Amino acid sequence: MSVVDLRLAMFGVAFLITIVGLLAFVRALFVMYARVSEGRPAPGRLTPVGPRLWMTVKTILSHREFKGRPWVRVAHWFVMLSFPILALTLITGMGKLHSPGFTLGPLEHFAPWEWIVEAFAWTSFAGILGLIVLRVVSGHGSREEAAGEGRTGSAKSKVSRFLGSTRWQAYFVEAVVALVVFAVIGLRALAYAAAVAGVTDETGALVSDPAVANALHYPTTAWLGQLLAQMSDAAILNSITILSFVKVVTSMTWMAVVGVQTSMGVAWHRFLAIVNVYARRNADGSKSLGAAAPLLVDGVPLTSEEQLEELSDDATLGIGETADLTWKQRLDFMTCTECGRCQELCPAWNTGKPLSPKLLTLSLRDHIEAAEQMEAIGDKAYTKDEEGNILVDSNAPNTAHSMDLLGALIASGNTGETGVSLSAAPLVGEVVSEDALWACTMCGACVDQCPVDIEHIDTILGLRRHQVLMESAFPRELARPFRSLETKANPYNLPARKRLDWAKDLEFDVPVIGEDVEDASEVDWVFWVGCAGAYDDKAKKTTRAIAELLHTAGVRFAVLGNAETCTGDPARRAGNELLFQMLAQQAIETLNEANVKKIVVSCAHCFNTIANEYPDLGGTFEVVHHTQLLNRLVRDGLLTPVAPENPDSGRKITYHDPCFLGRHNNIYEAPRELLGANAALEIVEMPRSGETAMCCGAGGARAWMEETQGTRISQARVNEAADTGAEVIATACPFCSQMLGATPQSDSGKTVEIQDVAVLMLDAVKRSEG
Repeated sequence: MSVVDLRLAMFGVAFLITIVGLLAFVRALFVMYARVSEGRPAPGRLTPVGPRLWMTVKTILSHREFKGRPWVRVAHWFVMLSFPILALTLITGMGKLHSPGFTLGPLEHFAPWEWIVEAFAWTSFAGILGLIVLRVVSGHGSREEAAGEGRTGSAKSKVSRFLGSTRWQAYFVEAVVALVVFAVIGLRALAYAAAVAGVTDETGALVSDPAVANALHYPTTAWLGQLLAQMSDAAILNSITILSFVKVVTSMTWMAVVGVQTSMGVAWHRFLAIVNVYARRNADGSKSLGAAAPLLVDGVPLTSEEQLEELSDDATLGIGETADLTWKQRLDFMTCTECGRCQELCPAWNTGKPLSPKLLTLSLRDHIEAAEQMEAIGDKAYTKDEEGNILVDSNAPNTAHSMDLLGALIASGNTGETGVSLSAAPLVGEVVSEDALWACTMCGACVDQCPVDIEHIDTILGLRRHQVLMESAFPRELARPFRSLETKANPYNLPARKRLDWAKDLEFDVPVIGEDVEDASEVDWVFWVGCAGAYDDKAKKTTRAIAELLHTAGVRFAVLGNAETCTGDPARRAGNELLFQMLAQQAIETLNEANVKKIVVSCAHCFNTIANEYPDLGGTFEVVHHTQLLNRLVRDGLLTPVAPENPDSGRKITYHDPCFLGRHNNIYEAPRELLGANAALEIVEMPRSGETAMCCGAGGARAWMEETQGTRISQARVNEAADTGAEVIATACPFCSQMLGATPQSDSGKTVEIQDVAVLMLDAVKRSEG
């Protein structure tokens, strides 16, 4: 066989592989579209089109979702953009298999285009090699790590974020990228070599134009081409053929593989992430944090008493099985890149709990695919014989997930009279363990860190809602706070008359709306004390400190007193949406009747609920956190912290960011500025602070549940604070104070004091009196 015949044979093989790859890829698109479209409605996710398109472009091109790893962000940016930019080189490769002198016409030697191609080829090559090294060095973890060993919550622990990711898929995709861009670089260098050597094909035509064999047209490959020009003409021609074949076959093999593996998120995210980012909850591009997603009933948000009363008896609330998932949630699962950024910062996972946001997402993704495969051959893919034995059809899905789930369904007896259907299997208990579901603190780290905008919290909350509202299945510790919220409008089961006990020792009277003032129009601010601030002994000190500081600054404020009730946050985050609706409507009615416009809140959870969730229910107010208002008063000179007489008497302090103040509402600077105004304090930061702060463990109604697995989250946080040398942990939320105060001694034996920022500021202001 002649060289020409061999080249044409390679062209034929590449052409056939291209057809197979394209058909597999197109088929996969239809399969995934059908999979997503089976989901329930997700209103508001596609409009407004213009703002969403602009937000998507900005988000993707800026790579702003890549947090904390600047070099990874840069590397991925070049690798990402090389995919569309170098797409035309695939046509070039196929063309050169047919004829070595093939060009893209005027574009072939358009200098700006050549510079772009070479720049992205080299940078993406360097980028993908760096990402491969990162993955190899990080490893994929071990069975011991998956079981919880070594996950103690320490900032120094190095459990791989790739633990649980599909290793071969990641290395396959990275190898394909490396090989393709290597081929692009090689073909550019060979084109230069062919031009310099005047190589011709079998027809006598020049393979490459000698007139452009210069640095202008080959800015980064001329040096390599000069070396390759030392080869014989035949060797250059053969090298062009081989590299072109490698490039085409590698690219089309990738298409065929991902076409078959529709759950291969590490590959598909380059397409699906665009749609997922576009369809994020907030069209302004902000993460799905702050307000919890509303409970949807037939695609309509449940936000009023009238809707509650009109609910049919057979209405499904929350997520119980795959049929209850929205199309956006299905898209979330398919988009997951398995990068593990969510897992890396998850407080539950990092303290030995069974919850991993990544593994939860992957389990749901695999379950949907297995159920889909079963439905393709009928729900009786697994049947029972007369003796009750399970028979597995030869065409039934036999993935590890489907087999494990089948075993679980058989063990639980949930197999029906004649067979078993994966699609109807309950998600909680069969796909997501109850321990994993209730381990979530809803701190938002997973959502905040996800580069493709997966909304983990919305899915977890949907699962909890179904468990509570439809199955009455929830941790026994929640029974008491649920009952207390229903009967006493607070989770502490204490009477409303005790809500003002915190103010008894003050040297001034705290005005109460409806008693001392007619309504809120007579004051500047209404101080929302919160249940913890009114009933918890340590939180009462913070409440008194805030009131004293406001009084000292001359701020006119009042409280609701006995009329104040719980905002409903613990009920909502625990999945008891109907109880939340009742409490929220009651609180909003009280606030509106009191003509409240401006509210200052000490609890981060109350702040988030009133500011972000009440507007959907008819309660719109100006809400500030107490650290924001106090910081404003210090800046305006209305509060003056006094430096200690002995400058060496300062205390080393570290600030713990409450999740529902920081990550959920982006309030990071006000508390730190307030601490910075206190000359008696030397501030040190913990390794995990600001956007990457570790949770205290109270969110998601976890404050009312015991931690029986792994390390206590609060203990891990206190250990981290103690390692900084700090004597005091400053907080800005009563639940953070409560959780951290429950474990004030680090594992090294050091006891750390827990104080709210307001208490520390009051000490500084009172020095002038001492």
